[in-house]
Amino acid sequence: MDNTENKELFLSTFRKNVQRPGAEKLLAWMETTDFFTAPASTRFHAAYEGGVLGHPVEVYNVLISKHFDPASDDIESFTIVSLLHDLCKAGFYKTELRNRKNDRGEWEKVPVYTVDDQFPYGHGEKSVYLIERFMRLRTEEAMAIRWHMGGFDESVKGGSFALAHAFEKYPLAVKLHLSDLEATYLHENRSE
Repeated sequence: MDNTENKELFLSTFRKNVQRPGAEKLLAWMETTDFFTAPASTRFHAAYEGGVLGHPVEVYNVLISKHFDPASDDIESFTIVSLLHDLCKAGFYKTELRNRKNDRGEWEKVPVYTVDDQFPYGHGEKSVYLIERFMRLRTEEAMAIRWHMGGFDESVKGGSFALAHAFEKYPLAVKLHLSDLEATYLHENRSE
């Protein structure tokens, strides 16, 4: 799916499922950022223009198909956490030129993505902060977004039990983490 199709799917899914006050203001702000064109990473999953948009669409698909129970789960919450969990990547990357050998063994300058974090607030917590500037999150949603990186989160490496406690208390956090992992490692291309 190309970036235009991903954006249309992202926006139509969000607008269909999210009726919370502030949702449209959040989308309007997102349009002023590079969220809809940025990569999802510098060289790992979805490291291409629009990757950060394609990734949450894929996470949404996995989360809904594998973990959503219409009898007990809330579609609005599942939509919010899957589509917005990586909002922190808006304004996070920049492009610069680096030397790289081409197929003929000659050096040439090529554009690459690099991190340029203008607001180093952490990964999941930054997404929560940005969302809550416009729209209130339920506790379970905030926990799911905050901890979606699981053991890959830098704050966990020091031995904190906060992640385990969040996963025990908020099943949505576990479901988002599993869906994020599956989308990243089983469904997405490394580069396009």
